[in-house]
Amino acid sequence: MNCRFKQLREEVEAELHKIFDAHAGAPPRLLEAMKYSTFAGGKRLRPMLVTASAEAVGGNSAKTITTAAAIELIHTYTLIHDDLPAMDNDELRRGIPTNHKKFGEATAILAGDALLTLAFESLASPGPSGHNPPPEIKVRVIDIVAKSVGAAGTVGGQEVDLEYEGKEGDIEKLEYIHTRKTGAMIRAAVEAGGIIGGGSDGDIAALVSYGLKIGHAFQIIDDILDVTCATEQLGKDAGSDEGNLKMTYPALIGLDESKKLADKLIREAIESLAPLKGDTATLAAIAEYIGERKH
Repeated sequence: MNCRFKQLREEVEAELHKIFDAHAGAPPRLLEAMKYSTFAGGKRLRPMLVTASAEAVGGNSAKTITTAAAIELIHTYTLIHDDLPAMDNDELRRGIPTNHKKFGEATAILAGDALLTLAFESLASPGPSGHNPPPEIKVRVIDIVAKSVGAAGTVGGQEVDLEYEGKEGDIEKLEYIHTRKTGAMIRAAVEAGGIIGGGSDGDIAALVSYGLKIGHAFQIIDDILDVTCATEQLGKDAGSDEGNLKMTYPALIGLDESKKLADKLIREAIESLAPLKGDTATLAAIAEYIGERKH
């Protein structure tokens, strides 16, 4: 990752620590479990998208920091629950034991629940850094984020993913799963950043197009890496998709076609940024990073 990525990641990390510091009254074991997964070394891709999207429409990226951190809390919740025995039953995440392996299934479930709730509390409050968008902007962002992570978004995508384990599927159904399970939160991140940054309807439309394409590419590459990389490189259990009889792009169209499709989506995502008048360099770099990532 480049220097700008490093700077954004450090800003998000600092905000996350401030959010947790303000909630020291939680039961110690629960708080430890929440922080364990939150600070396990994630790429902070989604919060970086929030901030970079504000910059791309000419807005003040500092105003997005609490929203960016909140979206990372939601992402962490989804990972904890995705790893549970009733879901993908994974033992490793980011190179360390998954939350339920470290703290037990019950505490892991509660940690995920608490992170989701904390995220919406953060979205609704001024945040520890004091950046407080107008109420109408907050409501709009909360609406977008809630829909992206709910029954018609991430949760719904996970449900259909589970329903199709071991069943014959098709590209249309696979796209349905991926655009919700992975893509919905990525789209919400760029849309929220653009709104807080003061983007026009045209700006938001361009960002949504970008977000949908990189979200789709991200999941295709995830499918590819699950087949081609070792556990040590991935930081999570390699081959788990095949082991769980998941419907994936390599299984349906092969590795070569999957790579071509991901490359095409990355190119189209970068092209989607052309109408924006702000600094789109970071969004373009994030798209390229997604296309090149190895874990």
